[in-house]
Amino acid sequence: MTTLLWLKRDLRVHDHPALARAASFGAPVVPLYVIEPEYWALPDTSARQWGFTRECLGSVAEEFAGLGAPLVVEQGDAVECLARTAQRFGVTRIVSHEETGNLWTFQRDMRVKAWARAQGIKWDELQGCGVQRRLQGRDGWAKGRDAYMFAQRVDVPRALAPIAAQHSQIPDLDLGDDLCPQRQTGGRPEALSLLGGFLSERGKPYRKAMSSPLAGEWACLRLSPHIALGSISLREVVQATAARQREVKGTREGWGGSLKSLQSRLAWRDHFIQKLEDAPHIEIRCLHSAYERLRPFESDAARLRAWAMGETGVPFVDACMRYLRATGWLNFRMRSMVMAFASYQLWLDWRSTGPILARLFTDYEPGIHWSQVQMQSGTTGMNTIRIYNPIKQGLDQDPEGVFTRRWCPELFNVPLDTLQEPWLWNGATGLAYPEPIVDVAAAARAAREAVWGVRKGGAFRNEAAQIVDKHASRKDRQGRFVRDGARKTAKVEQDTRQMGFDF
Repeated sequence: MTTLLWLKRDLRVHDHPALARAASFGAPVVPLYVIEPEYWALPDTSARQWGFTRECLGSVAEEFAGLGAPLVVEQGDAVECLARTAQRFGVTRIVSHEETGNLWTFQRDMRVKAWARAQGIKWDELQGCGVQRRLQGRDGWAKGRDAYMFAQRVDVPRALAPIAAQHSQIPDLDLGDDLCPQRQTGGRPEALSLLGGFLSERGKPYRKAMSSPLAGEWACLRLSPHIALGSISLREVVQATAARQREVKGTREGWGGSLKSLQSRLAWRDHFIQKLEDAPHIEIRCLHSAYERLRPFESDAARLRAWAMGETGVPFVDACMRYLRATGWLNFRMRSMVMAFASYQLWLDWRSTGPILARLFTDYEPGIHWSQVQMQSGTTGMNTIRIYNPIKQGLDQDPEGVFTRRWCPELFNVPLDTLQEPWLWNGATGLAYPEPIVDVAAAARAAREAVWGVRKGGAFRNEAAQIVDKHASRKDRQGRFVRDGARKTAKVEQDTRQMGFDF
């Protein structure tokens, strides 16, 4: 009798409830990871994500080897790989964490559940973060989330009962070209180094620096891909931050506000993933049905490509997109801006732009991603409409033009006073930089009228009220969330802290 530990987005042995449960039965434990080629061919996955995942797999394989349980890596369809492993080792029980992934992983889990039931194999799925399955409503959600986050962390088993297996080689996948020369490195050692560096030094200016694409690169936590793949648990991060908060309490060193801001964003993370858990369809349908026909479902191909490649002729947008392509990361305000620009000024449907951003983000987390994509596109029916002025954002967040010139070198000689609007420079003729593909101001005005025009009538408000009851935040004592007065007004979650995440 053997217990199979199915690893998915939880590539660690520390604070791992599913591992602890598997070890508690006293039977041999087989840790298994399934590389699913069909998953890696999806429009929201990419080679940069796989590269990071492969590094995390190498790290966790070493940890399992130290526990006496070699990591088994299979490649193929999940049901077929699970069945093959179950037969090989005489598996009678599967243990894993609950996963809030994309629709593909949800449907795969449904197939696995049916197979396990037919084989008489029990499958235990354990809560692995603050997201709660089968939630009936949002009242009291934050309290439940905090109860999990501040519960005692799960110890690593001293050793696991040995199995007759050798450590599996981790194959590579040929996923085509995806140049990302500055991608972060995966694995738990790197995650611990980032957390330690942030809490001891880098995080001090976090609150002020996080909106800048230059300062944020250094001052942000930068743990988002590690949390997404589970090389470190969110509970570890929350509790380490809380310990640091206790250390600096009463001092005037400037840490208090930054650490409080980080805790808020860690809480918002679970809040947004909970939305996808409660409504998996938000990956493919507007949260509020009134917005389904707002934009052309078939996006303008030329605009879509210009935006994706950083060739829109709007410097700060292009600089951010080029930076993202090269690094796999972008700070929260810039993520919001590039998505909003695509949705409003370029009038592109989020179902065309969302997968592009998903592929570019090394830290792609479906729950955060699809919730934010819809929020920044104005299709939730409950969030206030935010139409960013990318020219103003460039002036505010890159006042010296360093970031813009670095990523748009064609503009190196453009004077600072016209850098964000090079078409106004009298020397613009002959620049090896495209003309803007839209009139930024005029496009924003048209978009604002169209989006707000949908929000009229009792039918819209009734559906919006239902969305609020199911998905909107509730004010908590820690001041992280806002009380949704939109239960009556249908204008909710207007707090700027929800514009995105930059862990």
